[in-house]
Amino acid sequence: MSIGRFGIRQLLPKSIRLISGPGCPVCVTAQSDIDSFIAIGSFSDVILATFGDMVKVPGSNMSLREAGAHGIDVRVVYSPFDALKLAREMPMKRVVFMAIGFETTAPGIALAVRQAEEERLRNFFIYPALKLIPPAMEALLSFDDVRIDGFICPGHVSTVIGTKPYEPIARKYGKPCVIAGFEPLDILQAVLMLLMQLRSRRAEVENQYRRVVRPDGNEIAKRLIEEVFEPCGVEWRGLGFIEGSGLKLRKRYEHMDARAHFEVTTPPPKVHPMCKCGQILRGAAIPTDCPLFARACTPEHPIGPCMVSSEGACAAYYRYREVSAN
Repeated sequence: MSIGRFGIRQLLPKSIRLISGPGCPVCVTAQSDIDSFIAIGSFSDVILATFGDMVKVPGSNMSLREAGAHGIDVRVVYSPFDALKLAREMPMKRVVFMAIGFETTAPGIALAVRQAEEERLRNFFIYPALKLIPPAMEALLSFDDVRIDGFICPGHVSTVIGTKPYEPIARKYGKPCVIAGFEPLDILQAVLMLLMQLRSRRAEVENQYRRVVRPDGNEIAKRLIEEVFEPCGVEWRGLGFIEGSGLKLRKRYEHMDARAHFEVTTPPPKVHPMCKCGQILRGAAIPTDCPLFARACTPEHPIGPCMVSSEGACAAYYRYREVSAN
């Protein structure tokens, strides 16, 4: 969004191409997870709690917003603690929180799970759909239709995990990584740092966002994640199944896993055949390559999740397309 807002692509020479990747947690949530979450909401005593961006993401048959119009109780919350409050206030209801996000949101969700356990709330559940960034970066390098010379690593995720998790990528694949902030000067400096590494044939992890990111990250947040969750393989939209790229509840907390508690079956997921969200998320296409972009697919009537989320690549291209035109 910052790259689009400040017209950074137009400031750079044509030999430098900035491509969006799977940095939007709403966008990379698998279609099957959305369908299963909606199916859980069909139980009469269930309240579905979710972040606002998820409400308009199309499922195979309907979005959460449309599900609400069909009688499913869907509540927009601003944190997992809002869902926890619902569970306290409505003990006769089962509250299921859609736990999406990367390492940034995982500590808060872990804290809510731990709090629910301490309070012995038995009507609070999460639908684990958390993702980890470094395994996805490795997966991107395995696609034949994607060429990546270097990574601008996410500053917000890096405040939690630090710089060290990126080192195997730089070392094993020879791809330079620079952790960047979100201001235009942050991004431009990160691009310069990547170019200097490429010019000198180096592949290292550099930290442009030193005012916020520390090498070891946030130890308290990491301990919280480790206490409540353990790594697992999960499905990513556009990238497929990636081993070790998700988080599941540890045994002590697995009774709060909605997938284990609710027995639901859904048919194979369906996506619009012309939607290119999958290719966009792995950097094989840009939003304007999609025949639906700004025609059938707009923020008001999104067909794919990349147009829904405020962090989505299509939403950024759409919102700032006049900047791009200039």
